[in-house]
Amino acid sequence: MGARKRKAAEARKEARQHQYYATLRNCPSSPRKMRYVVDLVRGMEVNRALGTLRFSKKQASVEVEKLLRSAINNWEQKNDRKAEDGELFVTRIFVDEGATLKRMRPAPQGRGYRIRKRSNHVTIFVGTKEENA
Repeated sequence: MGARKRKAAEARKEARQHQYYATLRNCPSSPRKMRYVVDLVRGMEVNRALGTLRFSKKQASVEVEKLLRSAINNWEQKNDRKAEDGELFVTRIFVDEGATLKRMRPAPQGRGYRIRKRSNHVTIFVGTKEENA
């Protein structure tokens, strides 16, 4: 790696030190289904987002709730204190497409239909209002 790339990588690494996030990799549901749940909590205060996820009927909300709790704990661990009510917000949350498992299913007249078992990656960032301004 050249000096310029090394400096850029170190700068990115330093910037990540001041961000509080959690990542869920290879979740076995389609990204489209996960985005329905993610759109519910984008920009919300974390306690309100946890309540919304807790009472959502979507299966993906269980995974996102667990991920949000992890991001909150990451924030608390890096700041050496507990988060107060109304302090933390979901600043960024996004879903990326993961690996797709391709399977074949028998079909009539000797054909085979392709089944695509999709997966996704979810990343959630939490922070305070002062950090965003």
